[in-house]
Amino acid sequence: MAFMVKTMVGGQLKNLTGGLGGEDKGEGDKSPAEAQGMTKEEYEEYQKQLVEEKMERDAEFAQKKAERATLRTHFRDKYKLPKNEMDDNQIQLAGGDVELPKELAKMIEQDNEEEEEKDSVIGQLTNIQNLDLDSLKDKAQATIDDLKQSAEKCTVM
Repeated sequence: MAFMVKTMVGGQLKNLTGGLGGEDKGEGDKSPAEAQGMTKEEYEEYQKQLVEEKMERDAEFAQKKAERATLRTHFRDKYKLPKNEMDDNQIQLAGGDVELPKELAKMIEQDNEEEEEKDSVIGQLTNIQNLDLDSLKDKAQATIDDLKQSAEKCTVM
């Protein structure tokens, strides 16, 4: 109850007197350095550090964007898709020669190995469904053995 009376009367009383009773601390009079409890030199050094950190973050971010653009460009070349100018621009902004991270390079290398394996004759045969290579090998060996036996029986040769 006392709280209600104080808030209702207190607010009205301040409006009536215009706030003459107590001086508010003037926060607007302080410089930014004083507001943070630093000297002017400390504040300037702090601002320089913030700017340098932001520049480092921006550079790292640009590098990551360029690495991603390089990866996208690689896959566009591999699958013969149209090129994207934004990716080329990002690569150029990062310095032109962007290397992929080790993990991505390993992934691409494994992908290339799988492609080479699929391109080989054995790889094509393994893609055919319901094909048993062992039985095919046995049949081929049996056919060669039959040819050898028939060649031994032949009098012309």
